[in-house]
Amino acid sequence: MQRISASFLPPIPLDTDSGTPMHRQLSDWFRRAIVDGQLRPGQRVPSSRSLAGELKISRIPVLGAYEQLYAEGYLETFVGAGTCVARSIPEETVQPANMKSRHAPLQIPEHRVARRISQRAALMREPAQSWLDSQGAFRIGLPALEHFPTGAWSKLVNRHARKPSIDMMVYGDPMGHLPLREAIAEYLNTVRAVRCDASQILMTTGSQQGLQICAHVLLDPGERAWVEEPGYPGARQALMTVGAKLIPVPVDHEGLNVAEGIRRGRSARAVYVTPSHQFPLGTAMSAARRMQLLNWAMRSGAWIIEDDYDSEFRFGGGPIASLQGLDADGRVIYVGTFSKVVFPALRLGYVVVPKDLVPAFFDARNAVDTFSSTLYQAVMNDFIREGHFARHIRRMRMLYLERRTALLEAIHKYMGDRLEVIGAEAGMQLTALLPPGVDDVAVSRKAGHHGVSARPLSLCYANPPGRGGLILGYSGASMREIQDGVRKLRMCI
Repeated sequence: MQRISASFLPPIPLDTDSGTPMHRQLSDWFRRAIVDGQLRPGQRVPSSRSLAGELKISRIPVLGAYEQLYAEGYLETFVGAGTCVARSIPEETVQPANMKSRHAPLQIPEHRVARRISQRAALMREPAQSWLDSQGAFRIGLPALEHFPTGAWSKLVNRHARKPSIDMMVYGDPMGHLPLREAIAEYLNTVRAVRCDASQILMTTGSQQGLQICAHVLLDPGERAWVEEPGYPGARQALMTVGAKLIPVPVDHEGLNVAEGIRRGRSARAVYVTPSHQFPLGTAMSAARRMQLLNWAMRSGAWIIEDDYDSEFRFGGGPIASLQGLDADGRVIYVGTFSKVVFPALRLGYVVVPKDLVPAFFDARNAVDTFSSTLYQAVMNDFIREGHFARHIRRMRMLYLERRTALLEAIHKYMGDRLEVIGAEAGMQLTALLPPGVDDVAVSRKAGHHGVSARPLSLCYANPPGRGGLILGYSGASMREIQDGVRKLRMCI
């Protein structure tokens, strides 16, 4: 490439009152001028002395800018020819353009053909969800954060953060903080009838990551997996990330219809199920269905992923025992989370892994993001050990019972027979079926514009349902928000 003779430079705007150093302003200008094609590869630029004189500034910032541009490869020098734009910059990468502000966002040119993304990413794409914009009534999965014991929690955080040990600051165990895993194992053994020890507990950043790790460890692309119909959309997404072929299996008043699942996909490799509190219909899986599912999994060598997302909150008696506790063949992988019982931003969940699968889950967790924050794991351990966790669950169980009752009364008062409530015996949300023919997505979007978060039931189905509905979370809504939210819903239907 031959050298291009020097020419007049376009005006270089310098702001003497700016907080940006002069050498930075100069280097930014030259960099943008080269990228935009105002300065071509091989073109000479003024010497530092002449440029400083032209700009009426000290030579020092010019030298600093040129030195930075040399280091980045934008400029080079030739004996007897001075300083030029680097010839190594390909001509086709520079494009003539008007000088843009260095603060302006990068403008990606429009393409006639959509730029390629993976089929997996395309399957995970969801439509705009305006009902998620509101944090008030009736956002599902949102605890009563105003009642969380922030004073006790803050003291525990300060205890560990004021003088963190070396163990708290180095890379942690991918399986998680051992004292917390021991506390979780004791809690699950006592409260959820889960049979495990600390060596089987794998800490995650929530139940969604737990589901993704399960999918990566248990399934190869193209293998079939049962999912509840209707069911949790996040589980479908997790299974689709590994290319699994999903088989929707209907749910009735006894939970997952195992016989129908066998008919549709006898050779499936895995099944995702929420047996203690089905999402979104709220039913509990019957004992007969549980035994039928476990027997099929044992005979076929399939895996059962049990998502126990909010079983602590059951209002008609104690929590229903886990499916994992009935498993005699190590077929059940149990997934839990602290997002619902503590607060979502904590980002702590756990998976109870059969002993022979621990090495595989360890490797998968290590490959995802190495480990969860040791600081908050240590704080959560103290929160459990010192009794705050159990007291908080007891208080929230009573509070959610009051809010559930208030929601049921408000629906009856303002909606009459226009909503049919199902699944109100446990958890943090209930489902209300809309009148036949009413579009639940349209209702949800309209409610979102009024500040009400009502999730459409139809999005939990793989195939369009015969009747739409709304999933209404009551745990994070005050009594006033519940009353106001139901009145707004009446206007939207």
